[in-house]
Amino acid sequence: MQIVNIVLYVIAIGFLLYFAGSWLYYRYQGKKLNGAISQKEFEENMRRAQIVDLREKNSFDAKHILGARNLPYSQLKYVEGELRPDLPVYLYDERKSICVRAALKFKKWGFEDVNWLEDKFSDWEGKTKKTTKL
Repeated sequence: MQIVNIVLYVIAIGFLLYFAGSWLYYRYQGKKLNGAISQKEFEENMRRAQIVDLREKNSFDAKHILGARNLPYSQLKYVEGELRPDLPVYLYDERKSICVRAALKFKKWGFEDVNWLEDKFSDWEGKTKKTTKL
């Protein structure tokens, strides 16, 4: 019985170390990319950029930034060719780590100017749109 408890503790510690390491890695990568921008800067320059909502379709349909296109992070590898690499890309999601992960993918695909909203989408104060169902 004691061996089972030790194994469970080791597994729990392993999970904690994995999640902490993952969080630290993407935090470091985000700082290295230096792509986080404020709401003000996002809104001032968004007309010149391709705005990408990384949330799933149902969240996008409920409410999204005006002018954004929905490319869910879970489907990102299938939509690699849908954006122009010569134009800036502005990303947003509820979690900054998803934006950093997506930015890393875009950089790998040759995109030079990739930024993400510093705040989560639910804090967005600019214009939004709701998709109406017919």
